[in-house]
Formats: sequence, C-alpha cells, structure tokens
Amino acid sequence: MSGLNQLRIIAGSHRHRVISFPNGDGLRPTGDRVRETLFNWLEPVVVGTNCLDLFAGSGALSFESLSRGARSTTLLDTDRRVVMRLKENAALLGFTKAQVIQAEACEWLNRGLAGDPFDIVFVDPPFRGNLLYKCCNCLTKSKSLAEGARVYLEHHQKIDSSKLPAGWLELKAKSAGRVFFSLYLVNPKL
Repeated sequence: MSGLNQLRIIAGSHRHRVISFPNGDGLRPTGDRVRETLFNWLEPVVVGTNCLDLFAGSGALSFESLSRGARSTTLLDTDRRVVMRLKENAALLGFTKAQVIQAEACEWLNRGLAGDPFDIVFVDPPFRGNLLYKCCNCLTKSKSLAEGARVYLEHHQKIDSSKLPAGWLELKAKSAGRVFFSLYLVNPKL
C-alpha cells in the first residue's frame, strides 16, 4: 500500500498477518524484538483479558494481544487518519472486540468512559511529549484498572519508578537501543 508503513503480527491466531499504518507525528511502533519480549512476559496472563492501548498508533500491541487470545481491547489515538486505519485493520483482521476511539488518553480516562476495568494497559506515548508519568497518574485516578492489572510502559529514558503512582510493582524491565520498557503489576490480588 502506497504511503503506508507495515508490520506483522508475531504470533497467535493471526500470526504473520500484515497491518499497515500511516505516518503520524510521533507515531513510533513498538519494534518486533521489544514486542516479542513483552508478549513473552504477558503469555501467562493475556488470554481472556480486557486491554487498553492509550496511544495505539499502529495498533501493533492491541492486535498482537487479540491474536494471542485477549478478550477485547480499546485503542485510543488522537490522529483521525490513524484512527481510520486502526478501524480498517480491525475489520480486515476480523477483530470484532477491538473498539477504536479518537480521544486524548488522559481526557478519556478522566471522563470515566472505560466501562469494564482493564487487565492489561499499554502506555507507549510519543517520546517528545513527556506524557508517560502523567498518563500513569491518570490511570490510577480513573480507577479503570482491574485487580492485578499489568501496565506496560515504553519510554526513551530509563523509567523512574519514583515518578509512578504508589503501589506499582515492577515485574520486568529491559532496554533495546534507546528504548526502555517495563511491565508493572498494579492493584495486586491479596
């Protein structure tokens, strides 16, 4: 497809299926190697989960989740072209449980529109916006996280756990080039 970028779903029911996405300001899809590591971490818990992708962009994280057995996913993005492509890709892949919404992440969370609590949340904002820690605080305040939720963070600097909401427990952390990524447990089951 002319003018579009492409990537493949790594594993699951839609393994090797190609998704395309437009160029967007700050749109930086999670690379294959990082995505594979993340889903190795999530493998024991992803089946049957309700996921939220706060900065969906290419949709790679949400579509990979659905391919690997997630029950549903909500994809947010502010760019109208990106949102249209996400809807087209969800339809092409037959992902009927992918809800695509054009909205700014914190505004959407603050309006309390989440519905069912989320088991897995992907927070991978554009690097230049300094949105990572703000979104984590919005997530906690919104009360939209399920008990024992996993929150994935991706950033261009080492993630500073002291800037995260109280009670977030780092499960895994790694870096690849200039990308730092971590998985946190939030609201652990007691």
